[in-house]
Amino acid sequence: MVFARFLILCLPFMLLACGSESGAQKKNGADVLVRIAEDEAKSLDPQTISDLASLRIAADQFEGLTRLNASGNAEAGLAETPYISANGLIWYFPIRKNVRFSDNQAIDAPLFVRVFDRLHDPKTSAPTLSLFDAIKSVEAVNAGLVRITLRYPFPALPELLAHPAMAALPLHRRHWTADRPMVTSGAYRLTVWALNDHIRLEANAGHAAPVIKRIEWRPVSDGLTALRLFQAEGADVVGDFPSVRLNALRAEMPNAVKVAPYRGVYYFAFNTRRPPFDDVRVRRALNLAIERRWIAGPLLGIGTKPAWGVVPGGIDSTKAYLPAWANHDRATRLKMARILMQQAGYGPENPLSFDIRFNSDTDHRRVSVALAAMWKPLGVEAHLLNSESSLHFASLRRGDFALARSGWIADFSAPENFLSVHHSAGGAINYSGYANPAYDRALDSALRLADPVSRALAMRRAEAIMMHDVPVLPLYYYVSKSLVSPRVEGWVDNVANVHPSRTLRITKK
Repeated sequence: MVFARFLILCLPFMLLACGSESGAQKKNGADVLVRIAEDEAKSLDPQTISDLASLRIAADQFEGLTRLNASGNAEAGLAETPYISANGLIWYFPIRKNVRFSDNQAIDAPLFVRVFDRLHDPKTSAPTLSLFDAIKSVEAVNAGLVRITLRYPFPALPELLAHPAMAALPLHRRHWTADRPMVTSGAYRLTVWALNDHIRLEANAGHAAPVIKRIEWRPVSDGLTALRLFQAEGADVVGDFPSVRLNALRAEMPNAVKVAPYRGVYYFAFNTRRPPFDDVRVRRALNLAIERRWIAGPLLGIGTKPAWGVVPGGIDSTKAYLPAWANHDRATRLKMARILMQQAGYGPENPLSFDIRFNSDTDHRRVSVALAAMWKPLGVEAHLLNSESSLHFASLRRGDFALARSGWIADFSAPENFLSVHHSAGGAINYSGYANPAYDRALDSALRLADPVSRALAMRRAEAIMMHDVPVLPLYYYVSKSLVSPRVEGWVDNVANVHPSRTLRITKK
């Protein structure tokens, strides 16, 4: 927050007096791209992170067997195009010749075995471990060939392997995250990490040279501050901005505003481990009382679609989940909700009271205020509890909350990526603590199906079980909102909202 206030004070001077870093960015614009991260990086180790800010920085530095291109699609990375067994369970990835880390250490097939083993080591405590459940084993056939055996057919494997947690990591160095410059396998390598100020990445000379030679990621958690910084030409890319500013921005700088469908769902998580939300009747009552169409539409006004489930429509060519009561009028839904609350023991003499926890953001606050108002007719006393992002998510990981703002941005385009988060074996990312053996069995069964149609239907049945239990309150499906300077070229809107720095370039006009 100190940095955010500092930025605001500097803006009237167009950042000219804000220190050498901003000055350098102004003088050497063709050499540096300034990108705003919504939060400080949590770690430089890709296997210990799950937040978007950290993952985006990691993806600039570490490359795996595959990688994501400017359109958000998987392409060959350190390996060539794979070949696959007839049953779809065994994939072979030939390592490209002469691929090396930035310190000139060779990258070979056995390294990916070590990376996979490290990901599963309890000492790593990898928060994204469950994403890789489809992979049974990773083996080195020889120095130049990786064999991956799957537990069940998994067409999204190339996309999954582009995740930084399965990238080539410099495990030959004992304290590699502390090295400066850090040894990397991707287009860039970290040279400076000034905590709460910036991370500087320099082009990796041993990699296919990116057009832009230097990237600076600057953490700015407040969307309004980030917007002001962009307007003052102190940043080239801002990954989000307050929804209430959309119309004004479209009028002021139409070429800079980028809004596109995004494969993610916004929800609030119940803590199902303890009262009052260990009672499914209470969760269902609050779910019934929400006006999703109003929140997704008039309140936000950015084109988001209301969500009653967690898997966005279009994933596996299916429509989004819609419960039978979704089109009931408000009076009918409130009547149903009051009955459930009474059955759970709540009413005028025993009102339900709890905190709505959310991280610092204008839109999170607006949505939280709206939820509290929508629940008042049920006699619910919901209080707002705001904290900065790192504290907020630390509380979620500890289970120290009643109801908390969360959501999920898919790592790959498949229903299981949204659903496995809520499996009882989901680990730290299963914030709600949801554990239903029936749901686990349904999801596990769906994963074993190879036929795309049967698989999609089975995934829907699993989602229906979960949403009947309501461990989370889905509100809407995301759209991405970005600001991109007209001097930046190569930006391609895509549902993955992936924009690798190596695919961008700066005009020299």
